[in-house]
Parts: sequence; structure tokens; C-alpha cells
Amino acid sequence: MARQARWRRIIGWLIIAGLVGINAVAFMQARAMTNFVGAGARTPAIEALSLPQKAWVVLTGVSVPRPLNENTPADLGLLYETDRIDAGQGEWLEAWWIPAGGSRGVVLMFPGYATGKSVLLSSAAAVHEMGFDLLLVDFRGAGGSSGQSTTIGVREAKDVALTTKYVRSKWPGSRIVLYGESMGAVASLRAIAREQVDPDAVILESPFDRLLDTVSNRFNSMGLPAFPGAQLVVFWGSIQQGFNGFEHNPVDYATAVKCPALMLHGEQDPRVTPSQARDIYNHLTTATKTFVTFPGAGHEMLVNSDPLTWKSQVQKFLQEK
Repeated sequence: MARQARWRRIIGWLIIAGLVGINAVAFMQARAMTNFVGAGARTPAIEALSLPQKAWVVLTGVSVPRPLNENTPADLGLLYETDRIDAGQGEWLEAWWIPAGGSRGVVLMFPGYATGKSVLLSSAAAVHEMGFDLLLVDFRGAGGSSGQSTTIGVREAKDVALTTKYVRSKWPGSRIVLYGESMGAVASLRAIAREQVDPDAVILESPFDRLLDTVSNRFNSMGLPAFPGAQLVVFWGSIQQGFNGFEHNPVDYATAVKCPALMLHGEQDPRVTPSQARDIYNHLTTATKTFVTFPGAGHEMLVNSDPLTWKSQVQKFLQEK
């Protein structure tokens, strides 16, 4: 009996140690994903890592340096000025204003997770040729904006709202189009649903449907079971950043979209499956919407994957809307 009791205690302590260890790893992963480091190399895409490298990333967390802007519109021959939008409490957003003669409206452009606004330059140049003024924006935590962290589209929705208010006050009466890539698209959807942003049209490129789903997809890409790791990462990220990640669901935000919408998605996207992307599209309540897929593309800037398709579809959408 004494030996059985001893083994039960050992097994109990092992279970407790395992639970503590799993939660510690999830806590660290959530913190690493939402808090940028000052310097160093960024952890490559999960799909590009070897098995030992994946194991190391699981144990130590990803390394995501604070996003910087490596290029400016001038590198593409575009005239621009740098604006600063007051975000209150000593915070700000940095934006590039790129005017177009005889403008047909203003396209507000927002980048994805852990990137600065310079990643939007290829898309911006194409839209500028279509006759639109542009405002490319760094979310807080990236580029020339204040901060060192990200909330995967939650606080960023407020940045979208601040930017929209800024444009309406500075250029009143302008037609406003929101363009968001990945997290930028998520922030745009949440801004419409939660921040009462009312654009004239919206272009959504590669948004995730639910935060839990996109975290689960990352576990799947590493060849690991998503449960319970994904749930724990979302839980601890919610605690750290002060929002409920289990309710951060763009598929629900989509029901608030009443304006014309264009959705672009790569069919080989490992972060957002085609069915998850289609679910968002099906929840858009606007009567005027278009879904365009890019067969060979993953989770990337789609204008770089297939420039001809991207430009033709965006131009068609903007001309009609």
C-alpha cells in the first residue's frame, strides 16, 4: 500500500509538472508573438524550418524584431510626405501621404503582422497608377509609430479608426477605401464592426477567420497537435494583452460590412485555409462583394505573387465601386 501511495504521488507530481511546463511554454510563446524585440534576426517561417529548429522554436519562442521600414515611396519614384497622427497618451501613428493628381479617392493601406508600411509599396504603386491618393500607415509597435507590441488586430482596429477620422478631417468629402493585408485586413474588419468606421469600400487580403484558428494552423504547420497548445497560447495572450482572444473573430466582424468588398486569398495559404477565408466572405452582408483566389500563392503579398491578376481585379473593383 505504501508503495502504491508513493507511485500515485510521483504520478501526480509528474502531471502537475507537465501542466506547469505546458502553460509556461504557452505563456512564453504568446509573449514572444506579441512583444517585439529590439534587434536580432527574425525567426524564419515555420514551414522553412527543420525538425530540430521547430523543436527549438517551440521551447524558446519565436524571435520577432520590431518591424522597420526598409524602403520609402521615393524608391519607386513616388512623391510623398510623412504625417504623424496623434493617438493620445503620448502615442502616435506614422503615415506616408502619396497624392495623385485628379484623385478618385483616398485608399488607406494597412500592413500585416510584424511588418511596417514599406511592405505595401508594390500594392501602393499599382493603386496610385489607378488615380487614387494613398495613406500608408504603420500600426503602433511598428515602423515610425510608437510602441513595441502588437495585439493581432485588436488595438490596431483603433488605429484604423484614428486614421479614418484623420483623413475625413483633413480631406473632407473624400471617398475612402480601406485596404488591409493579413492583420491589416483583420483590423479593418474589426474597425467597421467595433469602432463604427464606415468606409465607401474595403479590400481584404488574406485575413484570418478566428484568432484561435490561425494559431491552430501554426501548430499544424509544425506537425504538432493544436489542442491544447493553441488554446493555451490564446488564453495567455489574452491575459497579457488585455483582450479576449477567443472572441477575436473576423468572421463575426464581417457581418457588419455593408459597403462593397473585395476579398483576395492565396489558395496555398497555410495560415488561413481556403474554407476559412470563404467563411469570412460568406459572412459579409454587403450585396456587392467579390472573392478572388490566387492558385499558387501562400500567405504573402499577393501583388507580388501574381501582379497581373491582382492589378486587374483591384482596378475593376475600384472602377465599379
